[in-house]
Amino acid sequence: MTETSDVVIIGSGIVGSSVAYHLAEQGCTDVLIIEREAHQGKGSTGKSMGGVRAQFSTPVNIEMSRYSIDFFSRFDEVVGHPADYRAHGYLFCATSERHLEYLTANRERQIALGVTNVELVSREDIAAFVPQLRVDDIIGGTFCQTDGFVDPHSVMMGFMLKARERGARLWLDTPVTGIEVEPVSAGSAGILPAFLPKEAGILPALPAQRISGVMTSRGFVSTRIVVNAAGPWAAEVARMAGAELPLEPLRRQLVPTEPFAGLPKRFPMVIDMSTGFHFRREGKGILLAWNDPDETPGFKTDFDPAFVEKILTRAADRVPALAEAEVNPRRAWAGLYEMTPDHHAIIGPAPNVEGLYFVNGFSGHGVMHSPASGRISADLILRGHSDLIEASQLSVARFAQGRLLEETAVL
Repeated sequence: MTETSDVVIIGSGIVGSSVAYHLAEQGCTDVLIIEREAHQGKGSTGKSMGGVRAQFSTPVNIEMSRYSIDFFSRFDEVVGHPADYRAHGYLFCATSERHLEYLTANRERQIALGVTNVELVSREDIAAFVPQLRVDDIIGGTFCQTDGFVDPHSVMMGFMLKARERGARLWLDTPVTGIEVEPVSAGSAGILPAFLPKEAGILPALPAQRISGVMTSRGFVSTRIVVNAAGPWAAEVARMAGAELPLEPLRRQLVPTEPFAGLPKRFPMVIDMSTGFHFRREGKGILLAWNDPDETPGFKTDFDPAFVEKILTRAADRVPALAEAEVNPRRAWAGLYEMTPDHHAIIGPAPNVEGLYFVNGFSGHGVMHSPASGRISADLILRGHSDLIEASQLSVARFAQGRLLEETAVL
């Protein structure tokens, strides 16, 4: 007997789990999530730093952050599972007038969009947050107290458990080997699954093909809706259906120190804008991050031990006390960002394949924007539009149309 499902989601990480949750919350419970790994969170979710912030430069990212951070603050009561949201704040430190003007302009945009607690801070304010910080070249910055951190694995599990309570199914250890499509004939064009309102208007133009099912290691699943939530591997999944996604994987490496008492027990995520180096407390140690400009795209998931010296050099320059921190390279790890040309997500229907939806390309912001991306995706699938944002600005069509959204506040 052929398996069937109203919606198939490929990928059970934090984004795919959020889509499943939001579909179920809106009444679509015949959902099958397919995961190639034996456990959830083996991809980018489990490698994330867990940061959440509203301090972005573009309206769409600010709006998605505002919704998501509010959701995280209520996650335990709404979902019934802990998110471990810690509102420790993000502190951006400017070392030039250009950086400070940039932060000031961003703050004005953030306040205009409802993020009213972003503060301009002085060198003295910054020194008070982390007294061990070298501040001689810092001229000011911004701080948002509701920025902070979550536990990505716990958030993912909360979304998935709630979705499954409502009827969603999860197949683990099940690679997707193909996506079946069929021609859209004149007589069948625009036929939607029964749970979709016929006035949804999700097909602005008739594509040449439509989804008919998904082939997996367990067999064929008949469906009309496929959601690509495959993270860095999303371009490969899209090609299975004859679609293209302009994204590529980029390695990001994180280095935790051994227990270190030389910094306060609690302080914000600190971002040194002169180098991009940033750090926060993680348990008894310090978690160090830096985007190596020499990194090249590719599916590189092994940690490079040579990275330790690179990041410690920048760490000790900004926080001299960190020169005494001990690091065990075997505890460091690498994950993959899914980068798009404009560092913004791709959310919405594929223009050439009816029933194929993208929720990809978060460029390092997948965890922090997971509540918003799941909500927007469910809205588009079930209603054809979202009240959260004007979703068309995140359509994959923007690249062909030259409507890029350049996000410059990228960590």
